[in-house]
Amino acid sequence: MAETKDFFESWLPEKLREHPTLAKDINAVYVFDIDGAGQWTVDLTSGSGEVRAGGHPDPGCVVTAAKGDFESMLENPAGAMMLFMAGKLKVSNVGLGLSLQKLLS
Repeated sequence: MAETKDFFESWLPEKLREHPTLAKDINAVYVFDIDGAGQWTVDLTSGSGEVRAGGHPDPGCVVTAAKGDFESMLENPAGAMMLFMAGKLKVSNVGLGLSLQKLLS
């Protein structure tokens, strides 16, 4: 199973380095509040994007999930919609939430 901490500290920063236009394409700030794992900010509003621990005062979208549910989504991104429909994955802005597919694929 994918680890939440590794996703935010290694996998996602590497993906942003390899695909520098992703940040420009999405152009939003996300806060991931993962119960049992912590909180991370993914700021895609400048440069090639930045991932850091902690929150942000004005995110465009807040993603909330339990650690186990989030990690199951990392293993199977197609399952995100099922988690969302079951209320296990919450997003404060559905339009920006859909843009997350670009990051996870």
